Amino acid sequence: MADFTNFTAITFIAIAVTIVLHVRAGVEMALIDAVANCIGIPLCRLFGGVSNTITTDITIPMCSPAKAAELASNYRKQGFRTLKLKVGKDLNGDIEVLQAIRRVYPDCFFILDANEGYTSNEAIKVLQTLHEIEVTPVLFEQPVHRNDWEGLGHVYQVAKDKYGVAVAADESCRSLADVRKIVEENLANVINIKLAKVGVVGALEIIEVAKASGLNLMIGGMVETRLAMGFAGHLAAGFGCFKFIDLDTPILLSEDPVLEGYEASGPIYKFTNARGHGGFLHWDNILWYVVILIPNCKLPSHFQ
Repeated sequence: MADFTNFTAITFIAIAVTIVLHVRAGVEMALIDAVANCIGIPLCRLFGGVSNTITTDITIPMCSPAKAAELASNYRKQGFRTLKLKVGKDLNGDIEVLQAIRRVYPDCFFILDANEGYTSNEAIKVLQTLHEIEVTPVLFEQPVHRNDWEGLGHVYQVAKDKYGVAVAADESCRSLADVRKIVEENLANVINIKLAKVGVVGALEIIEVAKASGLNLMIGGMVETRLAMGFAGHLAAGFGCFKFIDLDTPILLSEDPVLEGYEASGPIYKFTNARGHGGFLHWDNILWYVVILIPNCKLPSHFQ
């Protein structure tokens, strides 16, 4: 019972810390958006104004080879050049999915996202097998468990030296201290920044250290709407220093309560708003959710 209680307490603390980080990120986004609105410029200009467009990848989830091929074919028609594949559960199954995609979209770029799913030996075996079938990913994201620093460094060295594949730290990069460890111990050459994980201020600090250390940058997100993804997109466009952009979750949502913020054409997001973020909540949808989720809730008469 004691062990279960300890596990429950640790889990609760971990969830609480995650929620606090997400809330902090949301508050920082709101405050920075307010500044941009006050001075009358779009967020991307506030972040440097290098560009007002970004090009995102698109994610193919864990699924059958046939379903993956179908998705890849559809995304090809929509103009997506880089496909991000979720892997790490079944090594042989992952290879079959990659081969199926390659048959329908032979000139696409691959990002492999293992989400901590492999051991270092399994990750290297994946790269070896792909090399044998002449498939070279442009990026291998978080191949091993977040705390397996030795394994991460080993995969990175083999991937870089033998196969010419970049390796990104995602779950292993939770703070500025993690970035410094990655730099000092040469554990990866790409850092994936997620605003919900490190906050906006934390992201700015990581960008500074990563650029000074010669690391490449990736920007990603959790399962988020156009509100958070739009903010991250403004940041990426404004700085213009992100080699890999993974801000596709609004495309994958069945319903998004946020309107505008950017114009999307396939993989290209264009930020044309005059000031701030430019997005806003679709209140009809929000109110509908409130009525459904909160018992005995009634809308004011002017909303009915």
